[in-house]
Amino acid sequence: MTPIVPCPQCKKRGNWFETKYGPFCSERCKLLDLGKWFSEENAISEPLRADHLEEYEELEGAALDQNEEE
Repeated sequence: MTPIVPCPQCKKRGNWFETKYGPFCSERCKLLDLGKWFSEENAISEPLRADHLEEYEELEGAALDQNEEE
C-alpha cells in the first residue's frame, strides 16, 4: 500500500510514489524544486550529525512515517 503524501512543491495530496515523478505530483513540480536547489533558494544549512537524530531513536514501525504536521 502506497501512502497518500503531499507533493513537496504544491502540497497536493496523492499516491505520488506510484508515479515516475514521486514524491512530486508532476514533472513541473519536480523541475520547480530542482530550480530552487540550483538557485540556492533551497540549501542544507549544516551537515547532518548523529545528535540531530537522537530524538528519533525510540521510534519504531509506522511512527517513522508520521509527519509532524498531520
